[in-house]
Amino acid sequence: MTRRLFPPAAAACAAFFALCLAAAAQQKPAAEAPPVFGEEVDVRVVNLEVVVTDRQGNRVPDLKPGDFVLRVDGKDVPIDYFSEVREGRSVAAPAVEGQAEPEAGEVQSVAPAGAVGTYYLVFVDDYFTIANQRNVVLAAFKADLARLGPEDRMAIVAYDGGRLAMISNWSSSRSDLERAFDQAMARSSHGLERLVERRSLRNDEGFAGTRAADGRVLDLAVTNIGLNDRERAYGTTLYRQVQGAIGAAVSAMRGFAAPQGRKVMLLLSGGWPFSIASFIRGGEAVPLSQDLADGDRSFRELTSTANLLGYTVYPVDVPGSQTLAADAEASEPARSGFGNIPEQEVEGTLYFLARETGGKPMLNSNRTSALANAGADTRSYYWLGFSPSWQRNDQRHAVKVEVRRPGLEVRSRASFLDLSRKAEVSMKLESALLIGSFPGALPMEMKLGTPVRSKRGRFEVPVTLALPVDVMTVVPVDGKYAAQLELRFAASDADGNGSEIPVLPLNLTSAKPPTPGRFVRYETKFTLQGKANHVVVAVYDPLSGKIATAESDLVAP
Repeated sequence: MTRRLFPPAAAACAAFFALCLAAAAQQKPAAEAPPVFGEEVDVRVVNLEVVVTDRQGNRVPDLKPGDFVLRVDGKDVPIDYFSEVREGRSVAAPAVEGQAEPEAGEVQSVAPAGAVGTYYLVFVDDYFTIANQRNVVLAAFKADLARLGPEDRMAIVAYDGGRLAMISNWSSSRSDLERAFDQAMARSSHGLERLVERRSLRNDEGFAGTRAADGRVLDLAVTNIGLNDRERAYGTTLYRQVQGAIGAAVSAMRGFAAPQGRKVMLLLSGGWPFSIASFIRGGEAVPLSQDLADGDRSFRELTSTANLLGYTVYPVDVPGSQTLAADAEASEPARSGFGNIPEQEVEGTLYFLARETGGKPMLNSNRTSALANAGADTRSYYWLGFSPSWQRNDQRHAVKVEVRRPGLEVRSRASFLDLSRKAEVSMKLESALLIGSFPGALPMEMKLGTPVRSKRGRFEVPVTLALPVDVMTVVPVDGKYAAQLELRFAASDADGNGSEIPVLPLNLTSAKPPTPGRFVRYETKFTLQGKANHVVVAVYDPLSGKIATAESDLVAP
């Protein structure tokens, strides 16, 4: 997900890519090259992690595929893959005596028997959290690292309202992860700034409600017919802030989507209200209005991405239980209708994220045992897989899992998104551009030349790339060797605002096959406008799916 840097910047980027496209076209052989890419057989499986408990909350083991009913969009679908994971180990699928269900004998295992690792992606929201509250949770994570099994891996990312920072790639090293958590705790946070913004609204509303000596209210704008102008302005800002954090969490999952296995996002949230209007008005009833989008409309992108990529979300309530004494604003009396942080709205978001993805919210005191609780919750479950009959239609599909035995409860994700290949590739590359790297991406050398000012405040930057041969799929075409790549540039400023990301088809030809392990020199220029100070480049090979990335800071003239 990107945001426009400045309105003229998008036009500048478009002009830049038009020039590059013309340069790339000159590299084509005289005869029109036949298409390099053919049809691809796309065999996909949607996996669901299912927790089954009895009325006392105890896990129920030894269930068979025939004990489950799987429905997609209200229709029964066969279970093609099945495994039980018990205490971190995959158990061989139980035999079905008498083959009561003909298809049951064809069910394959999701994972081979043996240890099954979990990939924990820790997302730290530095934009809404207060440092001391955040660090209490991070210190507890660090202390619980010993609970990770030998097959488990963890990655850590943080978002400060600007760029998404990768603090640690997937790692099983306890010492490396401890250092990463120390680094995370040393980062600046901006939660106090969010409190100041809310305090400013409170003060403005308090003044607006002041009565004159004769009892007249000086400002009658505070009504129950919807948000007034001040509230709407604050709400719009808050909505954009929350959407930025959601976009960063989505990009983190996209950027760390590669592992095949059980994936968990531990989302450390500083407080994202489910209903912004209710959050603003506190306990006062707010009539339905179209002033601000909220509820599931705000968070659907996050849950859809989690379900698409197989992430179970365990949201962590970093502030914990809030009282007036615990709030930085407690020294000021709250005006009627402006209660302290409306926990029901913040917790409503955490419940929604967990329910839609099959996780659990870590509230109040549980926030300091979030890693331990999530680890225990993901040690035993059932893995169900099915092959959808449709193919990549970019639609969200409802999923429901039931058990045939009475008295048992099931917890699983509520939907999945059947993403098209084009959308999937764009999602992956945009994440690589946002993070500046991509797990499994090849490193690429990039050298920026001296920026030169041009017209209308724009500046032109020469760039030299060393394209890795290992990222290319090279095939013979008309007696030469050709590779078809996609080249994407992205620029951002200190506030995290980013340019649009057009796609440059890059067609390379050579009389001789390039040598593996070597590089192809590529020179071009790009044009920017505004305060951009960071550039990221990604090269993508559609045939192999490989990505190479490079990034560099930029000093504008």
